[in-house]
Amino acid sequence: QVQLVESGGGLVQPGGSLRLSCAASGRIFSINAMGWYQEAPGKERELVATITPRGSTNYADSVRGRFTISRDNAKKMVYLQMNSLKPEDTAVYYCNAEIDQYGFRRPVVYWGQGTQVTVSS
Repeated sequence: QVQLVESGGGLVQPGGSLRLSCAASGRIFSINAMGWYQEAPGKERELVATITPRGSTNYADSVRGRFTISRDNAKKMVYLQMNSLKPEDTAVYYCNAEIDQYGFRRPVVYWGQGTQVTVSS
């Protein structure tokens, strides 16, 4: 059974920073793209950033220049450094990964349980 577990959310003032972490565990052969998504109240889940195994990144326009995604392939982890946070960044943040597992013919996309980020004074 593969699991993704996020950590690092919390309450922060506008202009502050947070670092989210996501750890993958289980019978994993390899991990393809990993990413972070946000789901604000009353809105659909939206892409924040993605990163390939070789480190190529992609960002939503709303976070480019403020957020940085990175990964540690050996530790099977992905991170999201969030700087200059704004109230509109308030959302539940979900980790996502496309994972090749032993005994599976095709990769499977997994999601974490989400971690709340609240930006408020």
